[in-house]
Amino acid sequence: MRSPRVFALVALAVLAAGPARADEVRVSPAEQAAFADWINLYRAEATARGLKPEWLDATLTDIKLAPHIIGADRNQPGGAAKPIRFPDYLALKFRGDRIPYGQRQFATNRALLAKAEADSGVPAAVIAAIWGIETSYGRVLGRHDLPSALATLAYEGRRRDLFTRELDAAVRMVGEGHVTREQMKGSWAGAFGQTQFLPSSYLAYGRDGDGDGKVDLWGSAPDVFASIGHYLARSGWQRGENWGFRTLVPDGFNRASVAASEPPSRCVTPLSRHSALKPAREWRALGFTPVNGAWPADDVVMSLVEPDGEGQGAYLVTRSYRAILGYNCSNLYALSVSLLADAISLPPPVANEPVVAQGAAPGVSQ
Repeated sequence: MRSPRVFALVALAVLAAGPARADEVRVSPAEQAAFADWINLYRAEATARGLKPEWLDATLTDIKLAPHIIGADRNQPGGAAKPIRFPDYLALKFRGDRIPYGQRQFATNRALLAKAEADSGVPAAVIAAIWGIETSYGRVLGRHDLPSALATLAYEGRRRDLFTRELDAAVRMVGEGHVTREQMKGSWAGAFGQTQFLPSSYLAYGRDGDGDGKVDLWGSAPDVFASIGHYLARSGWQRGENWGFRTLVPDGFNRASVAASEPPSRCVTPLSRHSALKPAREWRALGFTPVNGAWPADDVVMSLVEPDGEGQGAYLVTRSYRAILGYNCSNLYALSVSLLADAISLPPPVANEPVVAQGAAPGVSQ
């Protein structure tokens, strides 16, 4: 079907081209033919899985192999190939106006966020922080053709099963009339809208927050907030429980004494950095001290996580924090969301910059 040698040469050309021209790399005729063969095979297998041929026709029209996406997938920061320390990661996530603009957006959309909190049990500030980290409060939505991105990643094969399922879900989104084919724009990784949901998450967790009978994650702030809240609630957020806080570790503390007794079964690498879950009263008795935070109720269970290792910054986090890991399985990501939530819930600064009107958050593609 596919020529590994040809594909490798295309991928190398993509990486050599650099980010400015990555999406202009030409695909060889041999690779185009191999991709067309793969699409035909995908159509046959998808039909056998119950997707209707007319749905496939509607979604796969004008689909193209996008090899620059392979380079982006393999060049992400924070992975084994490109490790990054949490302070550096946080600086990237908080650069520019992420905090002050977020404070203004939090204040402007307070009523909508409060409704999403009441419905889901997830704090309004956490919902807004996800919105801020994912799309800079709806300003950066992505311009890639989603079916092409998903098909490219499924065809390449590193995570074939995942992206084949997501392509199936995208076909269902279009086929069942949830969205139009023209709306299907998003990130190179197949995520879209102000929530940056993958298609399967849209189908499972998307919520109609404005009552118009549609789930519009590109243009409707009520839908965006309701969907983020529902996602986190379904991922394990505990109503009435916050994420946790930064903590000072007692001098000479023996971390082995609080090690988890069993390895995690999900989100394995990030959760492997967590201690056992212990009630807050036990951590307090051990001499831990909150930094810019407060102890929850004595029986709320928490775990110790030090993202960069011992002595380089520590946090005590609750089960609700782990719900953020369900959104993105990374301690760096979950801590960034958590700290942003704390920051944007503070009063906004005085500024002349206009804010997005309540109930709408137009995107700027990038």
